[in-house]
Amino acid sequence: MGASAEFDRMEESARQVETSIRFVDPGDFVTRRYVRAGAEINTGTYSDHRVTVRDAMPIRDHFELDVHGFRIATQPTAVKDFHDKDEVDRVYEREVEEHIRQLTGADKVVARGWMVRTSADLTNRAQEKTENYQHSGGIQPPAGEAHVDLNTATAQRMAEFTYKKNFPDGPGYKRFLITSYWRTFSPPPQDVPLALCDGRSSFAGEEKSNTLFVVDEFPVGDALTAPVEGEGAMMAASIFSHSPAMRWWYFSNMTRDDALLFKFHDSDHSHTWRCPHTAFHDPSFPDANIRESIEVRSVAFWE
Repeated sequence: MGASAEFDRMEESARQVETSIRFVDPGDFVTRRYVRAGAEINTGTYSDHRVTVRDAMPIRDHFELDVHGFRIATQPTAVKDFHDKDEVDRVYEREVEEHIRQLTGADKVVARGWMVRTSADLTNRAQEKTENYQHSGGIQPPAGEAHVDLNTATAQRMAEFTYKKNFPDGPGYKRFLITSYWRTFSPPPQDVPLALCDGRSSFAGEEKSNTLFVVDEFPVGDALTAPVEGEGAMMAASIFSHSPAMRWWYFSNMTRDDALLFKFHDSDHSHTWRCPHTAFHDPSFPDANIRESIEVRSVAFWE
């Protein structure tokens, strides 16, 4: 049996979980994501679809960043308390930068902020009044629809801005890679883990851009979709409609020492260059723990 056939057999024999994932519907409508402290909402219409998610943990070493768009690695952290913002700012981003350099072979890596997400009830937090809310370094609910955080135009602008700001005298870059570095720190199993789409199957359905609006309070009524000057140049994600051809995976029972690295955008399209993902309810562990996780967005450069 050839290596490719063996890999196919390995993937097909993985434990399967039947669950629901939310996808944007096909159609012509305004797609925006509004975020405020403790809450996030989308405009447009979405539908839940039954999806098979395979358990990647028993074959964790099979997955490669440039093939599947994601990989898992063992990487303990010196952070004692992920709810201590000062400690995370001081310690964790530097750890992430160094680990991504090791995993990818990039010349330079720049962390671009972090977010804690939890499946716990954030109703009270979402009702708090905020002023000049910054969508970084806080606590938010899991993102509950199939998406990649940056579309191509946003990724290109982010890479250019990040390099010029951090390496103004640098020689320039031949390739950039924007990733999420994702870790759970609540005990396994978690009730709402992260599903990852094999990036090679990510072009199976329709997709739209989803503009990000960071606000202190959500607009209401027609204001949610009213025209906004310059919206086309604002930060936007890619959101996906459902296709049965998409292949979904997750790593069950992640521990605090497990780190997931997955692609938002790789400028080298000779590799698998993106990885749609979403939170989902895992019905196979009825007594699962609340999920607490931390994600760090970063840009890696090859000069």
